[in-house]
Parts: sequence; C-alpha cells; structure tokens
Amino acid sequence: MVRVGLHSSHEQVHPSALLSTVQLAEQRGFDAAMCSDHWAPWSATQGHSGFAWTWLGAAMATTSLPFGVVNAPGQRYHPAIIAQAAATLAAMHPGRFWVALGSGENMNEHITGDGWPAKHVRDARLVECVEIIRALLAGEEVTYEGLVRVDRAKLWTLPDVAPLLIGPAVTATTAAAHARWADGLVTVNQDPAALRAVVDAYRDAGGRGEIALQVHVAYAPDPDEAFRIAREQWAGNAVGPPVAWDLDTPEAFDQIAPKVSEDVIRSSVLVDHEPARLAERVAALVEIGFDAVYLHQVVTDVVPSDEKHPDAAPTSTPRSASLEAFVDVAAEHLLPVLREVRA
Repeated sequence: MVRVGLHSSHEQVHPSALLSTVQLAEQRGFDAAMCSDHWAPWSATQGHSGFAWTWLGAAMATTSLPFGVVNAPGQRYHPAIIAQAAATLAAMHPGRFWVALGSGENMNEHITGDGWPAKHVRDARLVECVEIIRALLAGEEVTYEGLVRVDRAKLWTLPDVAPLLIGPAVTATTAAAHARWADGLVTVNQDPAALRAVVDAYRDAGGRGEIALQVHVAYAPDPDEAFRIAREQWAGNAVGPPVAWDLDTPEAFDQIAPKVSEDVIRSSVLVDHEPARLAERVAALVEIGFDAVYLHQVVTDVVPSDEKHPDAAPTSTPRSASLEAFVDVAAEHLLPVLREVRA
C-alpha cells in the first residue's frame, strides 16, 4: 500500500502553524511527513523560512509520524553537522527519520560568501559529503581532504537505526547517479514521461529502497482561486532547473514569475477545484512506480502588504484553501483513493 504523507513548506507557512497542521494530518490519517530546508523562500510573497532542524525536533516529539527533510550539505552546512543532526533525531526516534541529500540551490547557499560552484563541482562535492556522513553514522573517526575538509570528526551519540540517506532527483541522469549511494529516491511531479524516466533510470542503475514522489497542489473550491494561488506562490519556481538552481534571491524569482506561462505553471502544480478529480490525477502519477507520495498544498499564511512587499498585491489565501482545510479535503477524498494504488 502506498504511504501518503504531507509536505511541510517552511518557505510558505510559519513553523508554529506547520507544527499544528502536521499534528492535524496525523489525526486525519496521514502516514508520514516531510519538510523543506531553506534559508530563503522562493518568493517574497511566501514570507517565511523557519529552521527545519529545530522544527523537526518539535514535530517528531509531538507526533508518531516518520519524517524526512531535503538538505544540501557542503556549503551552508558542513557534512559533519548534518551527520550529527540526523544521528540525534534518529537516536531519539528510531526508524522514523530520513534525509535527502542534494547539491543545493544558490538562493540558500550564497549566504556563506563563497562562490556558487558549477553543477559538476556541486555533484562531486555531494558525493564526498555522502561518504563523510555515512562514515560518521557508522561510528568512524573521519579526516578528509577534498572539496570538503574534515579533521578527526567522530559522532559520540549514534542511533541504533541509522537514518536513510535518500537521493533527490528531477532528471533521469541525476537519478542514475544517485543509485550508486542512495538508500532510496525522492522526486517531484512533472510530465509523466519524465517521471517514468526518473524511476526507470534509478532502478536500471541498481537503485535500492523506496521511491517517493512530492506533488505540488493548488487546491481551492473555486477554479480561478486555485490558479491564482498556483501563480502567486509557485510561478517563479515552476521554471525548474537549471534556472531554479542558480537564481540567488526571492526577488530574482519574483522578477521571472510574470513571464511564466499558464501551461508551465500547470505542468508544475496540479491546479484543481474538484477533490475527486485531483485524487485521480495524483493516483495516476503514483501508479508510475512510487512507494510513497507527499502532498504539498502551495499556500502561505502571509498576507502581503505594501509596506512588507512593495511589489506584491495585498492578497491572502482564503480559509477554504488553507493548509488546514486541504488536510481535511485530502483525508476525505485523496487518502482513500491513493491507498488503493499498489506500491
């Protein structure tokens, strides 16, 4: 049976609201949760970016759900710190934590003052970080000289069950590369043919473990409102890589957002106002070959103002499309359908 989880977007919702919503999701029957790990939001209109690792401690202590987080070690984070953070969560909550390790985005990493490396350098740095993190989680003392440097690092608190190290991928090439080291794969919704290529590339390269899908959704009872939410919240990010890897500020994403077509937005976000049809659309993607699906309702709890965001219209998410309302809609209409899909 496919596991159905909720994605908690730190870029869009205050951490306290995210915490209460994930608690609600457990009460409504969701099986799991995951969250983003960003320094900055994708858009100034989103208005948040809480620290994922602090939030994870609270979320895992107040629910019994398994959790995952998407993280980029190597620049903003030293891999030894990520190993320690993951080990502590896994030690406190055995078998309930995974971390997806990616090569990152400039928007989050530029804050160190270091230059933004080329993609092949970032990919090589990621492999080094994975090797370091695995060795530390295995109890080894690590000294390393390469794109990343480590001096006699050792974890003193180790979990009984090591956290899974997952590979995040949006292309077949990256999925195949991750198969060499990953305990599983996670990707995001896109054209079904592209999703099928990602799944096949990972399995054909010998990739092990589960494959999970994060699905961006813009649901509202009114169709115009549903698309307005998708455009306001996700237009800039809908362009995808390599642009999304290289832009350095939320304002840079906001500058390109008006140029993004409706077709591109709808290819990145499932925009719908009918819960039954939305359930069928998500199920069709899951049937490609996924073991878990994480639903991401792309709404914010920020009401933009001229003072806070001079270029933003003072709009807000209606209560009927809020994250809490979506959890209830998903529990009633999506979860029963998705649980009929064979993992």
